[in-house]
Amino acid sequence: MDADRGLDLEAIFRVIDEAPVFVVRFSLIEQRLLVDARPGADGQPFIEIVPPVSGAAERYRYLQKVRPEVPLPEQITVFFWPRALQVMRDLGVCTRIEARVARVGGDTAVERARRVFREAERLERADVVAAIRGGEGYETVWERPRA
Repeated sequence: MDADRGLDLEAIFRVIDEAPVFVVRFSLIEQRLLVDARPGADGQPFIEIVPPVSGAAERYRYLQKVRPEVPLPEQITVFFWPRALQVMRDLGVCTRIEARVARVGGDTAVERARRVFREAERLERADVVAAIRGGEGYETVWERPRA
């Protein structure tokens, strides 16, 4: 347990290393990271930023739609990431995910994972900017008087 951050990194690493399919729920963005480490028809794992769903059945339908050639998994493991993506990088979680997909898809899968992490960071930055500016879904605490 990383007491400073309230994270059980050992448990998170176990999920990343062992779960055939897992989802990371972020605290700062509504989208999720979906990783299906099983090879598809192209021999590659699936890693993507995906929209949230209302429940497990909907996530299984989504997975069946995007990977019809791969049988549905027995379970989809979900864990919550309560910090910024930079902390995920700093603690080696991103590297661990890259290593997991590399075991199946090699360098191609690692490059895909890195693109996905960059997209998640872009979404996170956009959300922070929206929060500061009082964008959609946010309300400003104070505004500069308009002249």
